[in-house]
Amino acid sequence: MPRPWDPHHDGSPLYRPERPVLGRRIPVRVRVPHVPEEPVVDHVVLRSVRDGEPVFVAAERESADDAGAWWMADLDVHNPLTSYRFLLAEGRSHPRWLNGSGVHRRDVTDAHDFRVSTEHRMPDWVPDQIGYQVFPDRFERTATGLPTPDWATPADWDDPVVHRGRTAGSQLYGGTLDGVRERLDHLTHLGATLLYLTPVFEARSNHRYDAVSFDRVDPLLGGDAALSALLDAAHGAGLRVVGDLTTNHTGSGHDWFALAQADEGNLEREFYLFDGEGYASWLGHLHLPKLDHRSAELARRLYDGPDSVVARWLREGLDGWRVDVANMTGRLAAEDLAHQVARTVRRTVEETRPDGWLLAEHAHDASLDLDGTGWHGTMDYSGFTRPAWCWLSGPSGVDFMGLPVDVPRLPAEAVVATMRDVHAAMPWQSFTGSTMHLDSHDVARFRTVVGGGTDGWVDHDGLGRERHLVGVALQMTMPGVPVVFAGDEIGLTGVDGEHARTPFPWRRRDEWDEATLEAYRTWMAVRREHVALRRGGLRWLAADGDSMTYLREHPEQTVLVHLTRAPTQATRVPLRALGPDVRGVTSIGGEWPVVEGGDLVLPGAGPAALAVVVG
Repeated sequence: MPRPWDPHHDGSPLYRPERPVLGRRIPVRVRVPHVPEEPVVDHVVLRSVRDGEPVFVAAERESADDAGAWWMADLDVHNPLTSYRFLLAEGRSHPRWLNGSGVHRRDVTDAHDFRVSTEHRMPDWVPDQIGYQVFPDRFERTATGLPTPDWATPADWDDPVVHRGRTAGSQLYGGTLDGVRERLDHLTHLGATLLYLTPVFEARSNHRYDAVSFDRVDPLLGGDAALSALLDAAHGAGLRVVGDLTTNHTGSGHDWFALAQADEGNLEREFYLFDGEGYASWLGHLHLPKLDHRSAELARRLYDGPDSVVARWLREGLDGWRVDVANMTGRLAAEDLAHQVARTVRRTVEETRPDGWLLAEHAHDASLDLDGTGWHGTMDYSGFTRPAWCWLSGPSGVDFMGLPVDVPRLPAEAVVATMRDVHAAMPWQSFTGSTMHLDSHDVARFRTVVGGGTDGWVDHDGLGRERHLVGVALQMTMPGVPVVFAGDEIGLTGVDGEHARTPFPWRRRDEWDEATLEAYRTWMAVRREHVALRRGGLRWLAADGDSMTYLREHPEQTVLVHLTRAPTQATRVPLRALGPDVRGVTSIGGEWPVVEGGDLVLPGAGPAALAVVVG
């Protein structure tokens, strides 16, 4: 359980102010609060790993005041990925280790050491973004004049979503990219700065993860011209745009797969994994044949170099890529080329668009794929979405992201421990380069998770909306890039990923949850207006059952966040734990805290969310 007086370090500018350069030294800082009832820390040692061997450097006390002391040591960035942690002691007694998962009075492994990568080089614009995810078939429709294709079942905009059975992927509502363009004002009014589009390539399903070509935008969406117009309009409105690409598989109707099947002598045959009994596919779905990344020609066409799909659409105006099924790309049985693929995609992105963002889909622990040389970050289901669900879940009966159990309801101590474990296992740059989702097009809607409802909103215990809004506050005040799935801001529901892909009810404004919409606008504005929430570190102060409290610290500002999922006792934080210069407390949401006996007393009412600027 975190405590306000725990020593702290992270990879943010306050604690690691310089960008790492291979072969140079950078300062790393530790904050050690004074705790009268505990041993005085007067000995801090930096332990790093150089060429596989531990190296120890004594830190110097940089400054001290009534709140605590700052210690500093020079970290030798000798390897492209350097790990380190700190030993804190009173003389030669009471040793403790400080690593990414917290403070430990025992020996620890290197698994949760802090990490710094010289290869990461994330685009500087990324931390300032608030994303908005659009599933094109379900956002807004415009006339295209095209007939319904053979694979599709047409649906009226207000028809219920078919979310189980074989027809789920064929139900076509007719959303278009011109429709997205016409509704960009909703994104900007909400406060989003980035548009993330799920696939737009021609395919044989409504989700379009079964592309039949990577060379053309689906005519049903308006074709190449519609994407170009959307990109121009989005950029004109100050929005970045990220596309979605499958590198693990294509659709069975893909041009390449047709040539591969037509003649074993065709070059495209080596793009897929054929054997005497057929071909490999994604999780056994034969309409999604798996790509063989041993093929240099496949790499050239898809992601390696200026003539590749990756490069072409970046030149057309995309600001980056989200890569579907990145965790399985290049992996099958004894073959594992995942890191090679990621590095090559990254090189192509940097050569084509030096400030391009590369995001990987990874539904579980992504730490082994985030060494800084490939993906900039991941969709942080493991370190954010799943913990958020576990803390804020209500009586929903929703399965736990594929597990054959309902979403568990866990205390804040367990949830924060998971968050710290997951994020400690990756470089800070990868954490901040990842996206934070309350939900997405692949999982149940968060509104359903926190309170229930299968067909429309059913608030089983009267607190579902309030828990949802606490989740919004959590999402908008954590490191990483928050991404809102279209419709969450008006309270849309869904019991699974397919069900969550609800057409946006533009013409049924009376069904919108205006209170939720206003809360999204408020918390998104709070994030945009406070640099500590976009670029600051993360220091946990408390986690106690129904409440959690943390600081976002930046050289220019510190913001304290206090969240409760239910009524609980007040949380007391010693003012000295907030720094030596607490000049005032400014409320930017929730109830006002009070100062009492040298403590900042944070209210126990809940569900509720509070953020205050300190210092």
